[in-house]
Amino acid sequence: MTEPAQGSAIITVSWIGTGIYVVTSAIATVSPDGFGVPAASVSLILFFLGCGVFFWAYLIAVQRSRTDLIGIGGLYFLQGTAPRAVQIRLLGSLAVQVVVAIVTSSVRLYSPLAFGFLVPVFGIGMCGLWGARYGTFEPRSVAE
Repeated sequence: MTEPAQGSAIITVSWIGTGIYVVTSAIATVSPDGFGVPAASVSLILFFLGCGVFFWAYLIAVQRSRTDLIGIGGLYFLQGTAPRAVQIRLLGSLAVQVVVAIVTSSVRLYSPLAFGFLVPVFGIGMCGLWGARYGTFEPRSVAE
C-alpha cells in the first residue's frame, strides 16, 4: 500500500473546502437573511471545483487503466486501494459534507442552504483524485 504521506495536499484541500463549507453553512443557519447567499455561493463553488477534480481524476484513471485494473469503488471510494488512514481522512471529509448538508437544510427548509447537497461532489472528486494518483490497483494481465 501507499504511504499515508503521499497525497497529503489532496487531503488538506479536501478538509479546507469542508471547513469553509461548514463555517458558512453554520453561520447561514443561524442568520439566513444575511448569509444565505454567501453559503449558496460557497456550495456552488465547491460543486464546480468538485466537478473539475472529478473529471481530472477520471482522465488520470483512464491513462492508468492501460496498465492497472481500475474500478469505480477503488477509484472514488478508495476501497482496497488506499491506506486506512487516507480512507478515514478523505471519506471522513465527505461524510461531514453530507451530514452538514442534511442538518442545515433540515433546520432551514426552502432556503439557499439546499445548495449544500451539491458539495459532496467536491469530496468525491478529492477521493477520486487521490485514488487516481496514488491508489494501488491490481496490474492488468497481458492477453497472450
